[in-house]
This record gives sequence, C-alpha cells and structure tokens, in this order.
Amino acid sequence: MAKQTRAERRRERAQQELAGKAWMAIFVGILLLVVAPAFLKGPIVGTLGPALRPAGWVALAIGAVLLGLHYVVRRQAAPVEIEPAAVRAPARPAPTSTAERREPTLSPSPSTTPHAGQESQWSPAVLQAIEWRRFEALCEALYAQAGFTTRSQSHGADGGVDIWLQSRHNDVPRIVQCKHWQSKAVGVKEMREFFGVMASHQLKSGTYVTSSTFSAEAAAFAKANGIHAQDGAALLKLIGQRTPEQQAALLAVAYEGEYWRPTCASCGTKMVEKPSSKNDGSFWGCANYPKCKGRTIPKSRASATV
Repeated sequence: MAKQTRAERRRERAQQELAGKAWMAIFVGILLLVVAPAFLKGPIVGTLGPALRPAGWVALAIGAVLLGLHYVVRRQAAPVEIEPAAVRAPARPAPTSTAERREPTLSPSPSTTPHAGQESQWSPAVLQAIEWRRFEALCEALYAQAGFTTRSQSHGADGGVDIWLQSRHNDVPRIVQCKHWQSKAVGVKEMREFFGVMASHQLKSGTYVTSSTFSAEAAAFAKANGIHAQDGAALLKLIGQRTPEQQAALLAVAYEGEYWRPTCASCGTKMVEKPSSKNDGSFWGCANYPKCKGRTIPKSRASATV
C-alpha cells in the first residue's frame, strides 16, 4: 500500500474534526432538549427549560448540516475505481457469398409421439386395441423379461399351449394359455380344457392369461387345480412393476406392425375385411381364402379369436 502524502493526512484529519464537531453539536442539542428540562425544576430554574429549547433545536440543525458536509467531503475525497475498458471482439469478416450467410439448420430429432390411436402409457385400452397374436407376443416378451426361456408358434394347432416356459432353476417346463377376450369372461369350460392339456403333459401347474376376466367358477377351479389365473388387471399390474425401459419395450411389442388387424390362426397371415352377404356388416376373413380354410371372425368380435 502506498504511503499517504502530507496533504492527504491533513485532509483526513480535517474530516475527522468535522465529524467530531457534528456529533458534538448533536449531543448538545439532545442535552438541551431532553436532559436539561428533566433536571431544571423549581420555581426559578424551571423557567430555563423552555428557554433552552430553541438553542437545542439550533444545535441539532448545526450537527445535521456538519454531518452532511462531512459525508460530501468524504465521498469527494474517496479514490475513484476505474473499470477496465471492455475488450471488443475483433470484427467478423463479412461473408462473401449467400452460402456463408446461411445459418446451419438442425435436422429434426426422431419423433417419439405414438401413432394415431396408440397409447403412450400402459392402460386397459392397449389390451383392447391389439389383436390376439400381439397379445400372445406381449405375454411371451413379459416372461422373457422375467428370465424365462420361451417357445411359441405363430399359428396352426398348438395343442392347447400358446407359450412354453423353461426356468434356469427348474427342469420342469411350464405352459401358458393366452385368451385375448375383451368383454367375455373366461369360463370354467375353458379352464377344464386347459387342465386336460396340463394332464396330457403330466404337469401339475400352469398359467392361464386373459385380457378380460374369469368367472367365479373358473377362478375357483383354477385355484383348486394348480392353475395360476391372471386376468387383464393383474397383467397390467405386473407390467407396471417393470422398469420404464422394459415397459416401453413391451409397448413396442404390443403395437408392432398392424397390431389392430387380426391374424389368421390357421396360416398366420393378416386377415382382410370383407362385406357380409347376410347383412350390411362386414367380417374378417383370411387373405389366402379359398386356399386357407381358416374360420372367419365377425368384425365386432375380432378379439375373441383364440
């Protein structure tokens, strides 16, 4: 720090004296206005209190003026900090062609918005929108995420087994029957048929999955015969326990391809809509007809296929 010059020391001393005089005048003013009247009492000295009041106000005014003057002098004497000049960036050369003036455009990112009619999150609407083959593929993908080795067939006679499951911790395989129904509940008739399939493979347990519900009689039969009955609500709950990435992968499986168009259970091709000769409605028929004799499906019941 640089040493103060003699002039600076004199100026600082003068400022201190000015401040001292200001506070002294204020002190005298308070003394004359407040303290003196409190002590000057009596028939003779009591008259001095009111007489000293104007002098007290004058002293306060002088003190205030001196304080203001001290503030102004101190501020003028304070060193002024000079901000460094802003460094101006070098001028950018003007472009020589239209191509150089054109700003680069960013290519749009791939859209993650689902197609029209598709849900972005899992809900009962997803199970209602997809056809039976996508429902089976969804169930198989869900079991694969759980660590099972899966095996299925896309069409043809399956012997009452839609998905075969093999666990690394158990040599005995498990079988799964998938029923993609919407409004109709799975009854005890279907459950008895599945129990017969289990017996033919000498299995004591199996899983029956549906997008709808089970009747009370079917649920009781399943519980008594080692069948794990899983309705649409339970299936959605199980999907909800997966990670967000796994749920997105399952949603992609459900909405793969023409997810809404039924698949022929006999030959595996997508069905086509055909007009009905009996009424003004239409039905789903195999595109390979008459080569394929796969049964037709009323359009209003496209989900109740297998």
